[in-house]
Amino acid sequence: MKQKIHQIDIIIDKLTNSIENITTGDVFDTEVTQIHASNNKEILKKDWQFDWRHEIATSNKKIYKLTIRNNPKVIQGLISLEDKKDHLFMHLIESAKFNKGKSKIYLGVPGNLVAFACQHSFIKGYDGYVSFISKSKLIEHYSESLGAKVLHGNTMIIDTSAALKLIQKYFNK
Repeated sequence: MKQKIHQIDIIIDKLTNSIENITTGDVFDTEVTQIHASNNKEILKKDWQFDWRHEIATSNKKIYKLTIRNNPKVIQGLISLEDKKDHLFMHLIESAKFNKGKSKIYLGVPGNLVAFACQHSFIKGYDGYVSFISKSKLIEHYSESLGAKVLHGNTMIIDTSAALKLIQKYFNK
């Protein structure tokens, strides 16, 4: 079965030091944990744009959820990563429905997930490198917000320097 290649199409709304309530400005510590096929019911209950069950069923991808610390039942966002043996490839990233649009509750969800991917890349020994395919209209946005660089075409890469900046923003409190 041919694997569908997704283009990343999410706005990095704000780089925060975790996630921030848009109304009150309160900041909440987060946790990122892997979702396994055996406990994927939590993503079936939500109204997600992408088919995350398919992502979990793909053996070469790992799915991670972002939650507020001490509130693991409410998923703020999801990310799908593939280990390419020298970097991580970000297949999909999505904020929960209540974190999208003008009525969103929290800022910083996408940035938090990308920072996690960079941190995970360092843990794997890949010097923070994360690649992804961007929608054409968002290439400049990702360059400015994440420090990502165009590798070729719509393929972008977050290198060591940009990864360190993201990790410092989210994980060095």
